[in-house]
Parts: sequence; structure tokens; C-alpha cells
Amino acid sequence: MHELHRSVSDFRAAYDRAPCGLFTAVAGGKILQANRTFCEWLGFSAPELVAHRTFLDLLTMGGKIFLQTHLAPLLQVQRSVAEVKLDMRRRDGAVVPMMVNVCRVNEGGVELDEFAVMVMGDRHKYERELVAARSRSDEALEAKKAAELALRLADRRKDEFLATLAHELRTPFSAMRSAIDLLSRQQGLSADTVWPLEMLDRQLDQATRLAEDLLDVSRIAEGKIEVKKTRVEIGAIMHEVVESTRARQAETDSLYEFDAHLPVEPIYLLADPVRLAQIVQNLLNNAFRYTPSGGKIGLSVTRRGEDVVITVRDSGIGISHQDLTTIFTMFAQVPSGYGRSKGGLGIGLALVRALTQLHDGQLTAASEGAEKGSSFEVRLRALPADISSLAAKASASAVNQTRPVLSKQRRVLVVDDSADASASLTLLLQAEGHEVETATRGLDALRVEAAFHPEAVILDLGLPDVDGKEVARKIRSTRGADVTLIALTGWQEDAELNPSENHFDAYFLKPANISELLEVLANITSKNT
Repeated sequence: MHELHRSVSDFRAAYDRAPCGLFTAVAGGKILQANRTFCEWLGFSAPELVAHRTFLDLLTMGGKIFLQTHLAPLLQVQRSVAEVKLDMRRRDGAVVPMMVNVCRVNEGGVELDEFAVMVMGDRHKYERELVAARSRSDEALEAKKAAELALRLADRRKDEFLATLAHELRTPFSAMRSAIDLLSRQQGLSADTVWPLEMLDRQLDQATRLAEDLLDVSRIAEGKIEVKKTRVEIGAIMHEVVESTRARQAETDSLYEFDAHLPVEPIYLLADPVRLAQIVQNLLNNAFRYTPSGGKIGLSVTRRGEDVVITVRDSGIGISHQDLTTIFTMFAQVPSGYGRSKGGLGIGLALVRALTQLHDGQLTAASEGAEKGSSFEVRLRALPADISSLAAKASASAVNQTRPVLSKQRRVLVVDDSADASASLTLLLQAEGHEVETATRGLDALRVEAAFHPEAVILDLGLPDVDGKEVARKIRSTRGADVTLIALTGWQEDAELNPSENHFDAYFLKPANISELLEVLANITSKNT
């Protein structure tokens, strides 16, 4: 022990009388220790420097600029920088040219910068080099601005591309949806036919969700994504999510223990039911994606005080502490080194966060680390119990007063420039007993409409000659309320027209929900017949 104490004392003495200035600082922060040589060169005592000043405080303005634009970035990348010439300022204000060497080390999890400096004798040579450094700094700054401008332009083009891609995918999806629904409505299908149709139906739903997520990416980036809040009962929404999840998992070979605990008593809140289901579905998709077969996944919905809390837990690969800080970032992925990722676009959790924030809610993630599973919690404000009770009674009353709408044969004009989409939808409508005419262009649609006098027009807005909205305006101007106009579009923004310019009675995003579309036709009022 005595020898160790002596060794430490000798080291400290050698450190203090070293022929160069030595000091250590927290990376980018306060000085932790400095030797006597360095203190004497700058005219400070050790207590005046240690824990009171940073390396930046000791530099001239030119030195500070050089540190920020050159030395600090190089140190961050290389972990060491050698023979950098900087002006340092003494306690009395005099400038001392210094040759600086610095390396960055990690001590017990703390990043430290260790400096060794020498006084420079050739001041004029250094000043010339500093002027050149400033010039290079200005050039680098201009180059950085140009690069940032190019990056913003590329990012905008990416968002536009994603939105266009999602739109273009909707047209073939629409044709496939109509064809699947048409085949599924046929009587006497064999088991060998039913299973492929069910599989195609689920896969088309999955492809449609991916296209919607791509579109949501661009809307989030542009601040255009919105939620349409209404009073909803969360148990009913979660029940549909659970059933949909179990149906999709049934088609895979992977086995999971999936438990759902939904509230017994109704819990109401103001939310967009579609977006609320999307929040939970994306969390469940994420859980299944990162949980090996045989793992456990749980969904629970509870009321805690004034809030409703939705929790999704899994026994999967877990999340490191570092990844917990970036997991909700757009395109973020769990590191591939875990070896169990099943792909994905890396946007699901970013959408969950954005949609939760639009509901004035909170989203948190927790994990004890790799291979220890993870949990995600969404906390939303619930409606007071007395308001929820009134809502439940009103809902029950509305259900009791509802009467089934009897279907009636209608004359329907289908306008779509996609031959496959038009043909599949026409066959489906004809199978339901409707009389159907078709057109592929806007001008053709006006001529057919004038001769056919349809009760309803299902109109694609993206026509090659005349814009679909203009076609709707002309039909409305001649037929008035005697025709039901139904928009079929691949663009979410088309459903957000100015009311004074809106000539449509209903909007459907491709691929349309066929049951809802048929319901609109069934509910056409008598004045249209």
C-alpha cells in the first residue's frame, strides 16, 4: 500500500511539472484538472480553472469559431486531433498562441477530453493559417447550407413520391377488392375456394394498410394528418381490433399466446374510431413482428381515474435503453443485429405517436433490455362517467329505432378509367341486381348520363380528360338532387373539398368498402327514383 501511495504521488508530481500544459475536461464541458505548467502559462490558479471554466472559455473569438467548425466535429468523428494551432487568452487578456493536441476517452461511462498544449513561437505564421481556416470555414458553411437545401428538396420529393405511390396503388387494389367481394358472394363455394379467397382478402387488407401508412408518412411530414373526433365506446373498437388480429394470425404458421382483456363496463371518449383502431393495430403489429413464435402478447384496456389506458405487452426481443429514445422516430428500426426482425417500413410507431398526440394523449414505451420483452402504453382522456352513461342510453335507443333498409334495384353509372376496376365493380353491382352502365372518360360519362338517367353515379375523380369534380358539377347542374353522386378517389385530400364546391353525396377512398357502398345505394331516397 505504501508503494502504491508513493507511485501515485510521483505521478502527480510528474504531471504537475510536465514541460507541456496538461488538462482534462468533460467532453465539451468544465475542466476537471489542470497541471501547474498550464496554469502558469495562462496566469490562472488551479482553483480558478477547475470546475469553473471550459476549454471554450479560454479561447479567443477566432479560436472559438475554429473549435466549433473544425476541431469539435473532427474530435467527435476521429476521437483525437493533433497539432491544432489556437489562440488562448491569459487571465490578464494577453493572447497566447498554442499548439493543441486532444483525445477523447471514456472513463466509467463518462466522455472526457484530455489536452496537451504547447506555446507557439511563430505567431505571424499561425495568424495566416487562422485567416485561411476562417476562409475555409465560410466555404464549409456555404456548402453546408447548399447541402441542407438539397436535402430538404429531396425530402419533399420523397414525400410527394410516397403520396403518389399510395394513390397509384389504390386503383389496382380497388379492382382486386371488387373481384374478391364478387367471388365471395357466390353461393355454394367449396372449402378449396373459400380459403384462397379469405387469404387474398386478408393480404389485400394488409397491402392496403401499408399503402395507407405510406400516405400517412407524407401527411405527417406536411402537417396535414387530421383526426375526426366523435363520442366512441372503446370496448367495441378494441373488440374489432382483437378479432381482426386473431383472423390475420390464423393464416400464419407462427404460434403466439395472445390474450386480450377488455373492460366490462362501457368506457367512452372523444376519438376518431378509425385512427384509434389504427393506433392499437400498429402496436399489435409491432409486437407480433418482434416476438418469436411461441411468445406471449397481451392487450389490456383499463380505466385509471380520468384516463383510459391501452397497454400492449410482448415477450419479444425487447428494446435497448438507447433505442427507447429513438423508437418513435420515422423509419426507425430495431437493430438488425438481433436477427429476428420480420421487416416492416419503420413507420408504424411514428404513426402511433403522431395519432396519439392528435388525440391529446400520451404514448410511452418500456423495456428491461434485449430479450426481455417490451410494453407500450397509450393514455387518453375518458369522458366523465355521467356523460358516458347518457351516451350509452342514447346509443341503445338509436339501435332500437333502427330498421333494416330494403334493397332496391338501381340504375347506376360507373365512371373509371381503369378497365379492370370498372369491370370488377360493374360485375359486383350487377350481381346485386343493379342495372349498370360504364364510361372511362369524363365526356363519355356526360353523354351516357344524359341518355341513361342513372339514379346514382359512382365517379372516379382522376379521369384523363375532364376532372371528375367538374363532371359532378355539370351533372348536378342539370339533374339537381335527382341523382346521387358518389366519389371514388385515391387521394385523401379529395374528401376535404370546400362545402360550396362539393357536389358529392358520399366519398369512398379506393379500395372502397363494398358493404358501405351498397348501403349508400340502398338508402337513396324516393325523390331519386
